[in-house]
Amino acid sequence: MMEKMASVLLEALPYIREFYGKVFVIKFGGSNLKLNGSKEAFIQDIILLKYTGIKPVVVHGGGPEITNLMKQLGVEPTFKNGYRVTDEKTMEIVEMVLVGKINKDLVMSLNLHGGKAVGLSGKDAQLIVAERETKYGDIGLVGKIKKVNPEILLTLIANDYIPVIAPVGFGEDGLSYNINADIAAAEIAKSLGAEKLILLTDVDGVLKDGKVISELTVEEVEKLIEDGVVTGGMIPKLECAVAALMGGVNAVHIINGGVEHAILLEVFSREGIGTMIKRSGVRT
Repeated sequence: MMEKMASVLLEALPYIREFYGKVFVIKFGGSNLKLNGSKEAFIQDIILLKYTGIKPVVVHGGGPEITNLMKQLGVEPTFKNGYRVTDEKTMEIVEMVLVGKINKDLVMSLNLHGGKAVGLSGKDAQLIVAERETKYGDIGLVGKIKKVNPEILLTLIANDYIPVIAPVGFGEDGLSYNINADIAAAEIAKSLGAEKLILLTDVDGVLKDGKVISELTVEEVEKLIEDGVVTGGMIPKLECAVAALMGGVNAVHIINGGVEHAILLEVFSREGIGTMIKRSGVRT
């Protein structure tokens, strides 16, 4: 047993050395909040990353909790092309859940486990400047990102804090915007020149014939989409991955956040547990 523990630590050593001082942007999906043990293991993983010298930045979603509160308040959720139609009342609920509840809960948990976490939304210091998304018709206060101003994040990271970001955008028109968390995480990762973007979701990774594809290049991703091998909600995640890679991020990982300690298993082992995407095909 002791020899096995030692071998696990030794396997992790080169990755700890390689990623020391690097920025990881990690998106924690709203669906993962519903899974038993998922949040606790996620918090522990972030703290361990921090204590190995990695600089984690957390971006979180919260779709299921937004839907639940909407229903409790008698507001019927409506979706169009996968986006939540967001009128002013819905936007108030989005901010209540993302900024007022989930963000603060994650910050509290990280701090209780020995972190120095600070909660932000995209409105703080104009972190995420957004405008109305019109590509899919009138879907209300759903935003597309015009610009990320990372100065506040760089200041926090330099002072040993863990930024935790709710994807609510700052509109120069004076409005708040509901931003897709995957897109927000990808744009933030680009702005920081992050080593890795890690997207935690509720599936094991990119699948082909029911099996996880361990490694992909950008060209292979494009072919999988073109051939119809990947469909539905995985397509926008892959598009975010490609955008991040083209924007300078070194690697993107899509992993199942319902697996306990998924981040550690993916980052600190040779085989990983999900799908890693790079511009080239070398696993790091």
